[in-house]
Amino acid sequence: MRFGARYFPLLAAVSLIAVGLKAQSAKPDHHEIDLALTYTAQYSNLVSTPTFWQQGGAVELSTQTLHGFGAAANITGTHAKNAADSGVGLDMVTATFGPRYTWYRPSTTSHSLAIFGQGLIGESHGFNSYFPSANGALTDYNSFALQVGGGIDLGLSRHFAVRAVQADWLRTQFPNSTTNVQNSLRLSAGIVLRVP
Repeated sequence: MRFGARYFPLLAAVSLIAVGLKAQSAKPDHHEIDLALTYTAQYSNLVSTPTFWQQGGAVELSTQTLHGFGAAANITGTHAKNAADSGVGLDMVTATFGPRYTWYRPSTTSHSLAIFGQGLIGESHGFNSYFPSANGALTDYNSFALQVGGGIDLGLSRHFAVRAVQADWLRTQFPNSTTNVQNSLRLSAGIVLRVP
């Protein structure tokens, strides 16, 4: 099964669970499903130095189901033409899923505020690059991924918000002939479509 295909059933399951919980809840609590589309810049390292920037975008589906608690699923793709001054590029697709907590402040006008924090795990696929390993040089590799962070959404209307900022720490474990660990800072901003 291809890397991306294994995560589509997971995203569908999250959507169905969120809709079911929303329909069953009788409490006066804030519930919604959000679809965020963001531009993403990732400050990365393959080895300890030098660091480099990757550019790309992300799609994130999230839900609030009970007192601010919910779940989020994130798929991000990034690209660097010259990773760590190596002369070799790097493309990455990262798919993560996990819990999210959102503090939501409604407004009497159309401008709401949502601040969220999350901890997601999944997999990152690096390709069109160079990964030194015990089995020789590889051009693509699948790695465990841990994503921890949060962000701020500014509501402009009932169904539309702006993701002013999202900042996440991303840990991956691609082979690099040293620690085989990478710690990256991921910054995102974009738009959010809401289904209250």
